Amino acid sequence: MEKSIKLAVFDMAGTTIKDNSNVAAAFQEAFLHHGFDKVTLEEAQEKMGYPKPLAIRDILTQNISIQSEVTEELISAVHDDFVSNMIEYYRNTPGISAMDDAEEVFAELQKMGIKVGLDTGFSRDITDVILDRVGWKNTPLIDITVCSDEVERGRPYPELIQVMMKKFGITDPKQVIKIGDTEVDVNQGHNSGCLMSIAVTTGAFTETELRKHHPTHVVHSLREVVGLVKGRHKM
Repeated sequence: MEKSIKLAVFDMAGTTIKDNSNVAAAFQEAFLHHGFDKVTLEEAQEKMGYPKPLAIRDILTQNISIQSEVTEELISAVHDDFVSNMIEYYRNTPGISAMDDAEEVFAELQKMGIKVGLDTGFSRDITDVILDRVGWKNTPLIDITVCSDEVERGRPYPELIQVMMKKFGITDPKQVIKIGDTEVDVNQGHNSGCLMSIAVTTGAFTETELRKHHPTHVVHSLREVVGLVKGRHKM
């Protein structure tokens, strides 16, 4: 018997938040500040969605020939610069706003009895600045937010989603759907055993790029998520 959907987990930047896709540029700038001028925008873009300290370690490993020089101190210093860049960016850059239809979609899902969660590869300090900026800090439209620094392993591992499931007493991941704009979001949904792992083309990657990671569905707006849910949801 098909079960009802109880939780929809959305990514933030590029999925529910418009941010002009400049996260990768800020990430690259943090490396440049520490003398890593060969880190490309493409390298930075590939790491979107991952927990940032892990992404920094991976990029440093690719750009430093002597691996013993990839120290926790260096990772922390690059990460501190990235966090500062992001906080400044999300506080002051024009054009940061909720994605089209995001709030309406959240409200419709909640009317169907579905909890709405946000998860992210950002740490809590950046996340709170974003939530403040778009007026979502204490909105009833979002039932829970979980950040990469609040679990042992962030995306693509299932722990962020598992925290939300535990909060709401959900034991079956087939009652959960995941929506995001990156490879990491898609794989997180799969690794969590979600009923749907939906890729949306409003962010960092094209439909062709996203389909390589085998999402259950590809949509071009959040509005399409409601239709997919109505087709599977048991009231």
